[in-house]
Amino acid sequence: MSSLLSERQKDELHKSMLSYLHAAGMHDTYDALKRETDNADFTNDDPKARWVGLLEKKWTSVIRLQKKIMDLESRNASLLAELSSPTRATTSSSSSSTPFIPRAPARHTLTSHRAPITKVAFHPTWTILASASEDASVKIWDWEGGEMERTVKGHTKAVMDVDFDAKGDMMVTCSSDLTIKLWDTSNDYTNVKTLHGHDHSVSSVRFTPDGEKLVSASRDKTIRVWEVSSGYCVKTFTGHAEWVREVVPSDDGRWLVSCSNDQTSRVWDSSTGESKMELRGHEHVVECVAFAPVASYSAIRELAGLGAATAGESRAKAPGAFAATGSRDKTIKLWDAQSGQCLRTFVGHDNWIRALVFHPTGKYLLSASDDKTLKIWDLTNGRCIKTIDAHGHFVTCMSWGRTLVGGGGGGGGGEVNGDSGIKQVNGTEPLGKRRINVLATGSVDQTIKIWTP
Repeated sequence: MSSLLSERQKDELHKSMLSYLHAAGMHDTYDALKRETDNADFTNDDPKARWVGLLEKKWTSVIRLQKKIMDLESRNASLLAELSSPTRATTSSSSSSTPFIPRAPARHTLTSHRAPITKVAFHPTWTILASASEDASVKIWDWEGGEMERTVKGHTKAVMDVDFDAKGDMMVTCSSDLTIKLWDTSNDYTNVKTLHGHDHSVSSVRFTPDGEKLVSASRDKTIRVWEVSSGYCVKTFTGHAEWVREVVPSDDGRWLVSCSNDQTSRVWDSSTGESKMELRGHEHVVECVAFAPVASYSAIRELAGLGAATAGESRAKAPGAFAATGSRDKTIKLWDAQSGQCLRTFVGHDNWIRALVFHPTGKYLLSASDDKTLKIWDLTNGRCIKTIDAHGHFVTCMSWGRTLVGGGGGGGGGEVNGDSGIKQVNGTEPLGKRRINVLATGSVDQTIKIWTP
């Protein structure tokens, strides 16, 4: 085994062993190992040396991995037992027809941050969740096991947003330190670029669907578009009169929707920077905004009494036709993004609305609020069908996980599903894959909660 290690790795291993032996008081063994490894000049003077505690860390990592393997083997055995059960056909068909709606208690409560959580984001393919916090760090979690994997540091002030590109190769963050940072997920989350250009706190950043650009919003009242490959700002959009809280691209990347302290939301043409529509109707700061997925269009049309879309309505069946906004006026509004008409106002929360996500089926809208709850709204009739007491303090953020786990991909001839952006084969999930339904919420109580069926 030692032949597989580089000289540097061998040296680090020897020093970690020496550090452990010294700390454990095994002085004879410690002296013998110093002689045999040619480390006569080794000292334990530097408590911050990288090999200090390394042996213990490696050992606990092995224990964690063994536990994870045992848990997976146990789950695999139960799934195999379920497959062989004669009642499987009826039970699986009934459960699959019922969409996942979060219910208490949460599967995991993740604790490690030392300040309020500002954003959460799921990796598109791994069972990984990233959480951003006012403690100036991003933490990477294995949400399935409920364990923290690493802390990503680089920003000097609160991290306001985090996002992964569609392939999961890159992570982006933005901060009150006026910067945007790109991180290589496959290389220990190394910071590969830092983007400068905004003149005030950067409150929101997202990858475009093709992964080639970033869109950001700032307290400097602007929206900027950045080229990922070069790190250059290629466009600046102006129009909002106050702090721009959030900006989100449509599923095809053609449109952007933003919201602001100026109590409005705007729809932008991403290629020209032209403000195509102003959504005006809230009576306070608009905190969050989301485009409705194409899968929800039929429910929204039924709710608003719009009737079926005709072939001549070019945008009626394309991404970006409808949007939802949440405000400090305690209401959620659903908008026709083409005409600017408010289709429905959802009333029920007792405090600011901080986050909105549409259910992957398109049937529901989920909202998170400073009243410490999540609410699930039925889009066909506009009613709140469930309220969950989610956290002990304000719920600041929420994200839907669309992770696919399982065997290999589905081969050619697939198409992209409008709801999830995941390649499908003959209208089904990729072969050998299964969808994991998961929701994450973050709070001022410094915890992240994972909600699964």
